[in-house]
Amino acid sequence: MKTILATSAIALACLSTGAFAAGDDVSACLITKTDTNPFFVKMREGAAAKAAELGIELNSYAGKVDGDNEAQVNAIETCIANGAKGILITASSTSAIVPSVQQARDAGILVIALDTPLDPIDAADMTFATDNFLAGELIGQWAAAKLGDAAKDAKIAMLDLDVSQPTVGVLRDQGFLKGFGIELGDPNKWGDETDPRIVGHDVTQGNEEGGRKAMENLLASDPYVNVVYTINEPAAAGAYEALKSMGRENDVLIVSVDGGCPGVANVADGVIGATSQQYPLLMASKGIEAIAQYAKDGTKPAATEGKDFFDTGVSLVTDQPVDGVESISVADGKDMCWG
Repeated sequence: MKTILATSAIALACLSTGAFAAGDDVSACLITKTDTNPFFVKMREGAAAKAAELGIELNSYAGKVDGDNEAQVNAIETCIANGAKGILITASSTSAIVPSVQQARDAGILVIALDTPLDPIDAADMTFATDNFLAGELIGQWAAAKLGDAAKDAKIAMLDLDVSQPTVGVLRDQGFLKGFGIELGDPNKWGDETDPRIVGHDVTQGNEEGGRKAMENLLASDPYVNVVYTINEPAAAGAYEALKSMGRENDVLIVSVDGGCPGVANVADGVIGATSQQYPLLMASKGIEAIAQYAKDGTKPAATEGKDFFDTGVSLVTDQPVDGVESISVADGKDMCWG
């Protein structure tokens, strides 16, 4: 998985060659779902550092909570009014934001989705993201292999993102289920599966308190849950606290996605069994480079070969490797977390 990351970085670095003189009088916007989630904090760091390096003025905006589409719409309107050359956005509502994104593109602004593809994906000029389906698939494969024969009798709690089912949540959820060996219904949504091993789905808003409440709800449905999928590591931390309050923290397998430094530390501490690591700093810094290139000569970024987005890589992080699922150690995950 390290190879995927390195190859993607080199490919986009080549695309961005010569962009560094484009910074004069160029401004860009970064619009994230929130400004508190560590994932988006790291994304801002990457964008800010690269913008400073290239002499681009960066303005950052965020919703109050995950799901705050109105704040993101307002931010796009501000970016259009201010004459931004490019917008980087992690959309809270991947379909509702599309008309605003189209307004920006009609105004000649390059729009790049980071981490979360829009619906449809080509509503943005390009998407820089983890292969979120693969990220889910890796933790599903790992969980199934870790359980062995007991996987056929698993009781799985699915802790998703939001009832609007943004693309990133659907991709990770469906990837996990496929990796675990569960037949999917419509792969473009979650919740229509019929496998009796799924106790249920609940939403977390991607934060710790939401994870705790969702876990409590699903434990009320079935107190014998023994596998927990979580949309991200803050939700995983909340799920763990709910399990701990019931004395169940040591007999439930929790898996997640993000690979942030706090999340990797939770893998080391046994809170999370395995997590799929993505690279938001890379997404954001390469997004700024793409805006610089576009400002210079109108060139738009290209997708990774064979995909409809630019793949910034993913690695499974665990200190409990299983046969047939490629992974990196916690020590390596700490070295790479959110680079």
